[in-house]
Amino acid sequence: MNTRTQTTDFTPVDQDLYAKAFQFLDPDPTPEPAAPAAHAAPAQVPLTTATPVRLTGPVEKTLTDALALLDTHGWARYSLVHSEGARCSIGALRAAAGSRNAAYRDAGNLLLDEARRQHGKKWETIPSWNDSHTGAQVRSVWEAAIRRAHHMNI
Repeated sequence: MNTRTQTTDFTPVDQDLYAKAFQFLDPDPTPEPAAPAAHAAPAQVPLTTATPVRLTGPVEKTLTDALALLDTHGWARYSLVHSEGARCSIGALRAAAGSRNAAYRDAGNLLLDEARRQHGKKWETIPSWNDSHTGAQVRSVWEAAIRRAHHMNI
C-alpha cells in the first residue's frame, strides 16, 4: 500500500544524490547475500572452525628473543657482553627488550623467579644466578620462564 498526502512540507529527496552520499561514506560496500530461492537447499556450514590466533605477549616475546640471542651469539658468565658477542642472561634481556621498559622488567622478574624455583631462593639477582650455573642449567630456566609467560599469556 502506498499512501501519499497532498500537502507536505518535506523537500523531495534526489535518489541519485542520496546514493552518491552513501557511496562516499562506504566506497566499497559488501554485497548483500542473495535471498535464497524457495526450493533451494540450505547452505552448507562447515562444522570445523579456524584455530584462534594467539598473540605472543610482550614478556614471552622478550624472553624468546633473548634466548634466541643467546643461541645465536653465545652465553657468557661474568660479563654483560663478551668481546666476541656472547651475552649473559641480563645482557640478552636488555638487548631483546631494547630498553628498560615494562616487558624487560616483567621478563626479568619471571626469569629470576624461575631461577629461584629451580635453584633455590638465595638468588637475589639474575647476574649472580647466571654466573653460578652451567649453560644447561641456565637454558632450563629460560625455557621454563618462556613456558610460564606463554601459559600466563603475558
